[in-house]
This record gives sequence, structure tokens and C-alpha cells, in this order.
Amino acid sequence: MSQTPTRADFDRYMVPNYAPQQVIPVRGEGSRLWDQEGREYIDFAGGIAVNALGHCHPVLVEALTAQANRLWHLSNIYTNEPALKLARALVERSFADKVYLCSSGGEANEAALKLARRWAHDTVSEHKHRIVSFSQSFHGRTLFTVSVGGQPKYAQGFGPVPGGIVHGEFNDLDSVRDLIDDDTCAVVVEPMQGEGGIVPATQAFLQGLRALCDAHDALLIFDEVQTGVGRTGTLFAHEQYGVTPDILTSAKALGGGFPVGAMLTTDRVAPAFGFGTHGSTYGGNALASAVALAAIEHIDTPEVLDGVKRRHARFREHLERINARFGVFREIRGMGLLIGAEMAPEYEGRAKDILPLAIEEGVMALIAGPNVLRLAPSLVIPEADIDAGMARLERAVARLVDAQ
Repeated sequence: MSQTPTRADFDRYMVPNYAPQQVIPVRGEGSRLWDQEGREYIDFAGGIAVNALGHCHPVLVEALTAQANRLWHLSNIYTNEPALKLARALVERSFADKVYLCSSGGEANEAALKLARRWAHDTVSEHKHRIVSFSQSFHGRTLFTVSVGGQPKYAQGFGPVPGGIVHGEFNDLDSVRDLIDDDTCAVVVEPMQGEGGIVPATQAFLQGLRALCDAHDALLIFDEVQTGVGRTGTLFAHEQYGVTPDILTSAKALGGGFPVGAMLTTDRVAPAFGFGTHGSTYGGNALASAVALAAIEHIDTPEVLDGVKRRHARFREHLERINARFGVFREIRGMGLLIGAEMAPEYEGRAKDILPLAIEEGVMALIAGPNVLRLAPSLVIPEADIDAGMARLERAVARLVDAQ
């Protein structure tokens, strides 16, 4: 017998590792969603920077349905045309020579970290295994990636964790100089920390990391799971810094909502992943690859990328106007359409309180930690939706202030 699920079913049937909002969206189009009751929301959350072209974009729907009528899955005993086309598109649009396909950002980062250690093991020695990461970084939820990530709360209770991992301070090059040595195989960094508070790297910091890696024969890994595929106004954020990594990871916007991830690297490093060294059952899945190729080809255009920069300015204007009225933000920062508004001292830790108020006002937003309101909407969100959504967000902020 058919039964309409309710939010109570989550608490009854699902493992309690999430705490979703009370509404259940059932339909989406563009930058708008509708819940079970038919109520409409403007989406500034974007599936946490995943729905880069909004909901049910016709380009992605066409790619998915066309491939669904041809071929879904083969396994990696065989290759397939969509995976090869996607790999070629990524290589031709980046620094990379080779691509490894998987199903998520966590998998992509797991592969990157394993590749770095295997490369160092094979080319230098087994002692060259240290990994330098950064406080407040986030790289995924596997045991390896939560250990490399710089937020201990995500690894708490899962020990013992992998060793050989040290953490410097983001945007503090001296802290890296104190940690890096000739036994370091890699430095892994987000060009802009996402879960850590929407904090862009400085030019000098990323350039300095590149120089330190070169001096110690270590690999520079850029985690662009959240910043990549147009999110910051270029296909990958590192392009704006003029700093080239040895390995780059991508996911989220790469599939526009379909689960897919990728690790990109060079011919110097790729041979360390020889036959049988690593794998992913769904990596290079034909359905995922077809959708990701369509997303890449649509996003990597002047129309979309220039539009990201224009939309960033519009969001910032609205946030600054809200702040001028209410004084709730200490700083507004970010790049492209990954924007963070850090709460003012008198509203310390209250960013999370905005989300349910925003839902009640008909707009979906995010946080990046308890103290930063995060916006990661579609890269092609209509400007009219920005204006309407920000008016709703302003009402939510007004309610927060009134309740203070």
C-alpha cells in the first residue's frame, strides 16, 4: 500500500546522524522548490554547492534520460564512452593529464591522499609519508579524510586514526614551514575553506605552499570539491591564484546533483596508481559520467562564469544592506557564489538559528559552522530570485534580532 512519508519517518527509520529541517521538498525547478504541502521556497543552499544549475535543468535532464536509455553501469572490468568523454573534457580544461573517477568528494580526497603516499613510497621511500593539512579544513567523512581534516570533532570516537598527519594554520605560511620536511609527501589545502567558515586563501599563502612543496619534493593537493566547477567564477578556484597543484579533487557541482567525483593529476604522479592499487565500484559509471559531462560543458562558458561574478556582487549588496539595518554580521566574505556572513560578536554562534526562520519565510540557506551563514545557490539563479530570496532572508534576520 502506498503511503506518503512524513518527517517523523526520518526519526523512526533513519540512522540519526542528520537532523534535517521539518519540511520535505518534493519538487524542484530552477532555483525554487516545493514541499509536500505545496509551499514554495527559494533555494540558496544548492544542495551544499551541488546543484550548480539548479533543479531539473533541461541540459542535465536530457543527458540523464538519453544515457538511461542506452547504458547504466558496466563495472571497471570495462570502460565506457561517457567516462572517456568526461575524462577528456576534464584534462582539456585543466592542468591535468590523467583522471580517476569515483562517486563523491570523500572518495576523491581518499584517492588523492592514497595516491600521494603511494607516489612518495614508490619514488623516494616508505618514510616519506607525512601529510600537512590545516586547522578547520574539511576533506570528507572516511576515516582517512576526517583524520586529515582539521576539525577533530569529526574524528572523535573513531580512533585510532591514521598517523603521519599534522595540521598547520590556514593562511599562515610560517606554521607550514615549521611542519614540512623531506619526509612530507603532500600538503592538502582548500583554496577557500568551506566548512571551516568560507575563508579564501591569500595569494601569498598558496604561492608559498607551492614553493615549499617544490623545495621538499612534496605534492600539492587542492581540494576543490566545494570550490570547483564554476563555483568561484572560474572552472576551478586555483586558476584565480595562478597556482597549479599536482593533484586536484572535484565533486559536488561536477554532477549538478548526480553523485560523481574526480581526482585529477599529472603524468608525473599518475603511474603510482598502477593496476589494482585503488578502485571504486561506481567510479566512471556511465549515467554519472554523462550527466557530469553535460554539466561541465554548460558551466565552462563565459555566459555562466561571468554571470557568477555578477551574481556575487548582487548577493553582497543585499547582505551589506541587511547588515546596515541590523548589524548582525561581523564580516561578509567568499568568492563567486560561495558566500559567508560571519555573525557579529553579540550574535556569536547564532547562524544556525537563522535556518529554521528562513525556512518559515520561504528561503533555504546553510551554515558553515555555528557562526557563519553560508549561501551556495545555483550558478545560474535568476537575479529576480536573488532579490526575492534576500527579501525573505531579511525577514528571517529581523525575527532573529527581535528575539535577541
